[in-house]
Amino acid sequence: MTLFTTIQQFVPQQKISKVAGRLAASRHPIVKRAFIRSFAKAYNVKLDEYERQSLNAYESFNDFFTRELKDDARAVDTTIHGIASPADGIISQLGQIEDHKMLQAKGRYYDIGQLLADSEDGSYFADGSFATVYLAPSNYHRVHMPFAGTLTKTRYVPGTLFSVNTTTAANIPDLFARNERLVCMFDTAYGKAAVVMVGAMIVAGIETVATGKITRTDDIQEADHDMKLEKGDELGRFYLGSTAIVILPKAAKADWQDNMMANSLVQMGQLLGMANTDK
Repeated sequence: MTLFTTIQQFVPQQKISKVAGRLAASRHPIVKRAFIRSFAKAYNVKLDEYERQSLNAYESFNDFFTRELKDDARAVDTTIHGIASPADGIISQLGQIEDHKMLQAKGRYYDIGQLLADSEDGSYFADGSFATVYLAPSNYHRVHMPFAGTLTKTRYVPGTLFSVNTTTAANIPDLFARNERLVCMFDTAYGKAAVVMVGAMIVAGIETVATGKITRTDDIQEADHDMKLEKGDELGRFYLGSTAIVILPKAAKADWQDNMMANSLVQMGQLLGMANTDK
């Protein structure tokens, strides 16, 4: 256990995130200017790929953090049955779900049913496949569809707010299944599939196109939907950095690209692997 991960267990995670959220949403000229400019300098953020190319064009830090790309900034993979990256970032891990276990970091596994907060859904995805993409603070922070499908259910699961970087993933057991998260369930050509948006330290919120910004509660929130989305469509966004996990059933027979492995850099829309529709 590192000092960084030890400290996280004792700080008031929810209170810190709540305060950060209020500041990030502020439209006060001095507050927003200070946060945006300090962040852009600290993380060397360039706006060449983005629709609004002036730091003064953003109404708040949240507006800046969830900034939209130019229409032609990303090419979404068009391969038939191709699975695309849901976000810009780094692959934390990807591979097969061994029985009910997913790889979090070297030597650490966690339960798929615990992640989804539903044992029945967990059993459905046993022996399926997963890809975990970590979004660093400097990345584009909208999450897009890795496949075409119909959003049928969202499930907000309250939890801790540990950082989700590689250091914490290597040291905190069941990290992704302990942190606050939003589970998005889909009907697809190869059965049910899921995208899980995992919250983290100082993340001020999670939002989807179906739910709007999620209101934090102490209880699980479930909602039914019937929203068709194409591969590459925006699914949601994070207010500060986090992780998106793509989960596919065994029936998809996912085959990840040879060049896709832990610590590989990826961009939204980039081909991660292939699935087929044989159930």
